[in-house]
Amino acid sequence: MIGKIVRRRLTFSGTVQGVGFRWRAKTAASSLGLTGWVENRRDGSVVMEVQGTQHAITRLILTLKSARYIEIDSVRNEPLPVVEKEDGFTVHSAW
Repeated sequence: MIGKIVRRRLTFSGTVQGVGFRWRAKTAASSLGLTGWVENRRDGSVVMEVQGTQHAITRLILTLKSARYIEIDSVRNEPLPVVEKEDGFTVHSAW
């Protein structure tokens, strides 16, 4: 990866559960060389911690926004400290 590595907590709201969001996120994140995790929340949102370049994270968000059946109303984007030696991107079970 070229560029500074950052970590973000992204909270997605809208039609983001029951539409394959987490598996689509895993596939897209892995293809972009991103690490982290994604999980559903009881309130109907989906939370993701993702790490990589800002460019790759932006591409991930755009990929999810253009995915079939997924309708993202908002994305909350919060910076987090980078996690050293994180490997892969995982889907957490629902709450």
